[in-house]
Amino acid sequence: MSEAAEAAPARADCVADSAGGLTFHIADWARPTPGGHDDWSGALVLIRRGRRDAPDGEVRLPLGPTADGGLQAALPSTVALPEGRWDVHVAYRDAEPRRLAPGLNDLRSLVDRRPGPSTSPLSVRIPYATKHGNLSLRSWRRAPHAEAGEIRLEDDTMAVRGRLYRVAYPSEWLADAVVEARCRGGEAPVRTAPLEVDGPDFSFTLSYAELARTWGGDADVWDLWLRPADRTMAPARLARILDDVADKKEIFTYPPRTVAGRRGEALARPYYTGDNDLAVRIEALV
Repeated sequence: MSEAAEAAPARADCVADSAGGLTFHIADWARPTPGGHDDWSGALVLIRRGRRDAPDGEVRLPLGPTADGGLQAALPSTVALPEGRWDVHVAYRDAEPRRLAPGLNDLRSLVDRRPGPSTSPLSVRIPYATKHGNLSLRSWRRAPHAEAGEIRLEDDTMAVRGRLYRVAYPSEWLADAVVEARCRGGEAPVRTAPLEVDGPDFSFTLSYAELARTWGGDADVWDLWLRPADRTMAPARLARILDDVADKKEIFTYPPRTVAGRRGEALARPYYTGDNDLAVRIEALV
């Protein structure tokens, strides 16, 4: 075997299930066999980016042989994987874990996913290829969760439809709830708008002019939440995570609208953050 072949990382195929679990299949990793054909001990190692030394910064999943001579590991939805980005490695015994490259992904079960009723945290894991050609996972774990759907833009408003998950009685949770826009890092008051509710589904219209009323000239980012009438219950962050797109910021884009603000005209537009949370940005005209 050439040095180039030895240096090439093994590839892992990923199959997602509708519950939020993932199965990894490694077909091209030549595992060491120091004591014979069956003498091996391997693990798929997930390392949380930037948090490896934290108590929950590493997860090891046992690798087992498959009928085609490869190796397989399962990450069921019941394994609590904290939110963040996880780099995927393979390790043999006590050797230092090595990065895996992405293979084929079967993520069909994630498209238009509709989780069933439950109050347990919603687990979402989406594998993706990094800019360096390595395999990583984006993980979310949320309860309650407000999934953003269609966003319709008018001249100075945005209308959003969505669905609430992971509460015992969604229609009761949503009764008299409001959408809250919270200005990130600023002292602007929270802006609210009423919801229209149909069972677990909701919709609202948010005024850009209302958000720009306190705009001071720098960029303002407004994070969007659903706040139940009962303030003892946790709010739900508006996000879009129930599909197969790990990073939506550059894919789901919306045109800006010109809006009158306290310091003159500004641009307003909704966007998805690096965590796929829904926000609105108010900034100066270019």
